[in-house]
Amino acid sequence: MTGGYAGIEVLPLNAALGAEVRCGDIRRLGESGIREVRKAWLDHVVVLFRDQQLSDEDLVRFGERFGEFQVSNALPSPLAREGRVRQGAGRDERFPQVTVVSNVVEDGIALGGLGDGELVWHTDMNSFEIPPDQTILYGIEIPAAGGRTGFTNMYEAWESLPADLKARVRHLQIKHDATIDAAGYLRRDFADAADGDIRTLPGAVHPLVRTHPETGRDSLYLGRRTRTWLVGLPVAESDALLDELWAHATRPALTWFQEWRPGDVLMWDNRCAMHYREPFDEQARRTLHRVVIRGSRPFHDPAAASRGAHPRGRARASA
Repeated sequence: MTGGYAGIEVLPLNAALGAEVRCGDIRRLGESGIREVRKAWLDHVVVLFRDQQLSDEDLVRFGERFGEFQVSNALPSPLAREGRVRQGAGRDERFPQVTVVSNVVEDGIALGGLGDGELVWHTDMNSFEIPPDQTILYGIEIPAAGGRTGFTNMYEAWESLPADLKARVRHLQIKHDATIDAAGYLRRDFADAADGDIRTLPGAVHPLVRTHPETGRDSLYLGRRTRTWLVGLPVAESDALLDELWAHATRPALTWFQEWRPGDVLMWDNRCAMHYREPFDEQARRTLHRVVIRGSRPFHDPAAASRGAHPRGRARASA
């Protein structure tokens, strides 16, 4: 193989981020193969594996090769929130690391969470003090149309900002909201915060410009748009500036959308990407299983890039 990969094939996508990795059955990867997959992931932000056949046990074993799991509560179904169905467990009790993302309802019980609607641009668990590094998502049941997952490159969102805007936001901090999920629903634990001041709502404060601890590159760390605040600014000024940053970061030139097939595995870097889900037909069945790898506290180190921690730009020659 070329481009520094001896045991896997890495095919960069024709987009601002992403690569398909061809390595056969990911369950059979040795230590050198996992190191190369990790390199491809760091180089390309999102990597795609096709034609996998994984049990939950297999998914957990693959995930644990990249770090410690971030175990979260099962995702709720919008239909269960509305009282139209009952909420199922959302996971196999033997594998609490796995979260079920699904709109499927059987015998009046929702088998997973997040339903069939739009999931706005976001970063997983950005309101946590220590957000996850990595999300791994495995496609099991895929609708014939809709339900694509989009990604945007937050390295390039930062690097392509106009110089005056960079100077304006470089040292700002952003307060992330913990009360609203990616589907736009108020989380049950925060029912009493529905009408709170965005400056005092529950949620972590992180640097708006985040330095990647492995690559040394800076990226915008926006999290999600709803009820966020740039610390120290009047709310109206914060909103206007965030609207400008969001419009820039989600431009089509910075994005790529995954056309799912059964057996696809996507692995992305939550430190330098945001993602989005298109809505799909509520009568279609869509089921994916997810594991999330624990991360570290976000920080900004202005000198990191100058130390040469990682070459600037995407390594298009890596395949």
